[in-house]
Amino acid sequence: MGAAVVAAVLAAAFLHAVWNALAHNIRDTLAGFVLICVADTVCAAAIVAVVGLPAPRAWPFIVVSAVLEVLYFLALLQAYRLGEFGQMYPIARGTSPFVVAVVATTVLGQALAPAELVGVLVISAGLIGLAFAGPDGRSASSRTGGLPGRAQLPALAAAVGTGVLIASYTIVDGVGVRRSGDVLAYIGWIFLLQGPVLPLLALARYGRALPGRLRPFWIRGLAGGVISMLAYGLVVWAQSRGALAPIAALREVSIVIATIIGTIIFKERFGRVRLVASIAVVAGILLLNLT
Repeated sequence: MGAAVVAAVLAAAFLHAVWNALAHNIRDTLAGFVLICVADTVCAAAIVAVVGLPAPRAWPFIVVSAVLEVLYFLALLQAYRLGEFGQMYPIARGTSPFVVAVVATTVLGQALAPAELVGVLVISAGLIGLAFAGPDGRSASSRTGGLPGRAQLPALAAAVGTGVLIASYTIVDGVGVRRSGDVLAYIGWIFLLQGPVLPLLALARYGRALPGRLRPFWIRGLAGGVISMLAYGLVVWAQSRGALAPIAALREVSIVIATIIGTIIFKERFGRVRLVASIAVVAGILLLNLT
């Protein structure tokens, strides 16, 4: 990777952790995500008006990616409703490269190198550690016999589902952006297609009450939307110029940034279990993708 690509991915990692922290910190999580999607839609419309259409062969990838992005937002919304930022974010981000590796081995028949196999095992251990960490960041064993409590299971399922969707749209975008002929057009149309979906669903459900729910959070929500689109755009731009595996690995530095935010800003008790587990996830990702 060139210096510009490395800088773009690191900036995207930081921005991604920041917009997720903004979304999680909004008391009404639905309102936060609706505002993020509104900002995405407005920005995407401006981009599309300037750059026009991508190459025709990119459209299947754009449509599939937009659908996956909608499902990703819904899963992430549920995860942040149910769980703590310092636990949900690392599980979601760490699951993605793990899923890619497992699918490549079991479905596509691509054998893992020894270092990659170690990476999968280390990520697995880290994700298990995060799942077993209690709400205060310590081991749950003293309360649940070593297993996550029943109350934790829906949040953990939402976080893992989010990771699967991240893996899916990452692969789609890695191929699609190279066929688009224009990175900005590819990004713009994805966000223009997926951006209005959640706001329209919320409007259908809450009707005239929706603006009142959005009003207290509009600054943070719209800011989160602009930051999220910038983070996504930087990664897609990097994918058009560098190898997908090392870019995917470097992007997961956001796990470390998110854990710092969760501890300092949200005052979440990180605890030794989450600390060691998050380090394991990042180390496993590096082994998996940088060999």
